[in-house]
Amino acid sequence: MKRLMEFVWPALGLIALAVSVWLLHQQLSGQAVGPKVLADLRTIPPQQYCLAILATLVAYAALAWYDQIALLHLGVKHISWLFIGLCSFTTYALAHNVGASVFSGAMVRYRAYSTKGLSAAQVALLVGLCSLTFSLGVLLLGGIVLVADPALLRRLGRFLPHVFTDPATARVIGFICLGLVAAYVAGSALRLKPLTIGRLRIEYPHLGIALRQLVASSTELLGCAGIIYFALPQQANPGYLVVLGIFIASFSVALASEAPGGLGVFELLFIKAMPAVPHDKVLTALLVFRLLYLVLPLVFATFVVIFFERTRLEQALHAHPAAGNPNSGTEIEHRETEHRKENAPKAAELPASPADS
Repeated sequence: MKRLMEFVWPALGLIALAVSVWLLHQQLSGQAVGPKVLADLRTIPPQQYCLAILATLVAYAALAWYDQIALLHLGVKHISWLFIGLCSFTTYALAHNVGASVFSGAMVRYRAYSTKGLSAAQVALLVGLCSLTFSLGVLLLGGIVLVADPALLRRLGRFLPHVFTDPATARVIGFICLGLVAAYVAGSALRLKPLTIGRLRIEYPHLGIALRQLVASSTELLGCAGIIYFALPQQANPGYLVVLGIFIASFSVALASEAPGGLGVFELLFIKAMPAVPHDKVLTALLVFRLLYLVLPLVFATFVVIFFERTRLEQALHAHPAAGNPNSGTEIEHRETEHRKENAPKAAELPASPADS
């Protein structure tokens, strides 16, 4: 059965990739880009493109840090940064584009980390911790933006009730967001008792882990907003703080919609929130964002997944002939038994909880 799964997993990985690309093609087909937008792309100065590319690299580096922080909390330290970076990049490139993150991104992440010895439960915790890290960044930066510019929510007045767009209420919401972040950090600093739900045991991470989460998530959101900010024209640019606030709101709603890449939802909110900027200029900036943050990473991630699954399939094919040797099974069982004996004392030395390590 184990040998059969060595062939099934590569096939499932490639099928997931094919379905992901097909779903993205279905969503993008028929989306015409007007000649005015294409002309505007040529008017963006080269240095602005360079800054937007740099912001993209910063955002994806921060996403890789998400995984590294989660692995550190789980007590996993044997996986290289290169592997973590490629796994994180591929995961988010698929999940951001397709929207069906459970089928595409999460599957790729499990497929990759399971080859490094992580169990399904560990990968599930890793995914949950990465989601928590992103949420912390939204709360932190969203709270800062609302406290600093509470009138920002008025830009989304057509989509939000009046009570939320009132500056006084918006500032209160901002303080609530910051209060939640402060409570999380305090829980980590005070090492509060873990929350136990049945067999599930949720612990506060070390203070160092919590602080890393805040820095990583903030860096990723700042980088993403920077892509759009640098692509907007300088004359009508509303400022980085406004772009950041609109991006956090639009991107969060787009993710919640589960639409591939938030297509349509993201653009609509951005255009409505920037009435003073010509629509074609906003669309041009968002097109640059999609190309740098979504489309090009998906193309690169496709080759990463193909190479990974091809390598795993070749390993399975080379290992398969050994099954014909009548002594190979006994030899393998003997090696596995010896391996378990050698590692038994080490396993006993492991901390009871990754958070306590």
